[in-house]
Amino acid sequence: MASTGTPKQQTWEQQQSQVQKVKSSGVNMINGSPTDDYKEEEMTESALALFRAKEEEIERKKMEVRDRVQAYMGRVEEATRRLADIREELDALIDPMRKEVAVLRKKVDTVNRELKPLGQTCQKKEREYKEALETVNEKEKEKAQLVSKLMELVSESERLRMKKLEELSRNIETLH
Repeated sequence: MASTGTPKQQTWEQQQSQVQKVKSSGVNMINGSPTDDYKEEEMTESALALFRAKEEEIERKKMEVRDRVQAYMGRVEEATRRLADIREELDALIDPMRKEVAVLRKKVDTVNRELKPLGQTCQKKEREYKEALETVNEKEKEKAQLVSKLMELVSESERLRMKKLEELSRNIETLH
């Protein structure tokens, strides 16, 4: 007898088949005597006890498997929670760094924007300073030349005056 179904159903069907065989064999042997009924009942009870024992064993194994699955699911859930915690910690590590980097980049960009016109102003002032310094140096040279010329003129003037004084002094001496 080929049946398709759950193992529980197959076992029950096999036991029922055994009970039918026992019944039919007992009736054929003694042709329906009262002892046959007793033996038949005893065999039926034995088959039922066997069936119950098998059912209990199946139920016990089913509970063991269920307990193992529940324990495994608990471990899986714990691992999932730990992974979620780790992911949160990683995200927490990444986010502040990104925010700080973004803030610093904005500050750098702002300073760069401020620095550009300041650099241009500095270059302009440096050119003006160089031009003013060149002018000062030229004026210093001119002053030095003028002072030198002045000294020559003063010396020449003194020399000429001394010469005139000497001449006047000679003239006065000649008058005397």
